[in-house]
Amino acid sequence: MKTDIEKALAKIEFENREDNRFHTPYDKEIEFYQSIKMGNVEEAMQLVRPFDSDGLGVLSEDRLRNLKYHLIITIAFITRYCIEGGMEMEEAYNRSDIYIRRIDVMQNEEEIVAVHGELVEAYAKRMRSIRKKTMYSRAIIICLEYIYAHLHVKITLEDLAKETKLSPTYLSKLFHKEVGVSVSQYIMQKRIEAAEKMLRYTEFSSAEIANSLCFCSESHFISMFKRYVKVTPREYREQQFHSR
Repeated sequence: MKTDIEKALAKIEFENREDNRFHTPYDKEIEFYQSIKMGNVEEAMQLVRPFDSDGLGVLSEDRLRNLKYHLIITIAFITRYCIEGGMEMEEAYNRSDIYIRRIDVMQNEEEIVAVHGELVEAYAKRMRSIRKKTMYSRAIIICLEYIYAHLHVKITLEDLAKETKLSPTYLSKLFHKEVGVSVSQYIMQKRIEAAEKMLRYTEFSSAEIANSLCFCSESHFISMFKRYVKVTPREYREQQFHSR
């Protein structure tokens, strides 16, 4: 199997060089997705590349299917960047599902090219709207990103102060002023939100979730979950199961 992959890789590299066909530079792709994430509509529309079979990698010999595959991949990346930028996960995935279902039934390249530009503009405008409602200082953005990436370990105010190069006292006041809750309350909210997703989409037990999200014990996790969600983790999972 490895030999087959290596042969295929050598072949496609040769063909791409012969045809002078290369993938979009990585930094340009990142710039494009970041512009959508930041809600910069004008920049996103300028960076969007022509969407036609001739300028894309070959994922399928069928031109229409090749376009569909590439656009679905684009949507997947946009969705994840938007979630990182503050779009609610459910909204982001629901938007993705809607577009992918539309693409699935399209019958010609013109439709796909048109929806490509449409969805880039729509996602960028939505992110601009979201960011207008949640404009934070750089220090608080650093805190939010750090918390998001470290829910699985203990997070202290001192950790955040070190990341932002601010004093713990000043950072605590700034965080409450901009976010509306204390650092500890925000961390707990994010851990509970993460627990809800794990209960909905995984089979992990309460004990495993408590451990992965750095609760001091399963009983503490159950108690805090019920305080925030008004039901126990088991009741929540049952409700989600019956609502499918």
